Amino acid sequence: MARPREFDEDAVLDIATDAFWTNGFDATSTRDLTCSTGLTPSSMYMAFGNKRDLYRLSLDNYLKRSLHEKVARLEAAPDAALAITTFFDEIVLRSLGDPERRGCLMVNTIFESSAGDDGLKQRVAEVLAFVERFFLGRLRVAQSRGQLTTTSPLEDIARHLLSVLLGMRVLARIRPEEELLTGAVDQALRGAGLPPLPSSPTK
Repeated sequence: MARPREFDEDAVLDIATDAFWTNGFDATSTRDLTCSTGLTPSSMYMAFGNKRDLYRLSLDNYLKRSLHEKVARLEAAPDAALAITTFFDEIVLRSLGDPERRGCLMVNTIFESSAGDDGLKQRVAEVLAFVERFFLGRLRVAQSRGQLTTTSPLEDIARHLLSVLLGMRVLARIRPEEELLTGAVDQALRGAGLPPLPSSPTK
């Protein structure tokens, strides 16, 4: 009979997620992970596999506690157009409130994945498609309710919003400036006929 594990896997995964998010895959060593989690290398391997396996689990953990929860909440919001604006507003606030300039772990993964890591690239591609579907779904609902003034194809707008999101997350790591981030987002929102970002002195 296998012995029950004497540690909280979810808590360990949260610690590993933060380590990878802060330092990246290459700069986070197995020793760093064992020191921060308190696990021995053998315990970590038995529970999570190698470092690459743990990174993939950490990415899914990050997406679950941030992106997926956000999308589920905003898809249930009554105002479809405002849901997209709120999505970007929360990203801007999060970016400006990150003193470590960690950016987005999913976007960081695009640069972390090696040439031969097709599994990780496929996971990122799935996430990007998920975000694009969220944008497109909210745009279609907003259009059906007469909330949009644009005549551009909604598929093109959804792809453009995705591109703006990725660019903003990269910029936030280098120049986390309110005017730069909000200006880029507002231009995209207005072009799509969506509500602008709310003005807030706390942003």
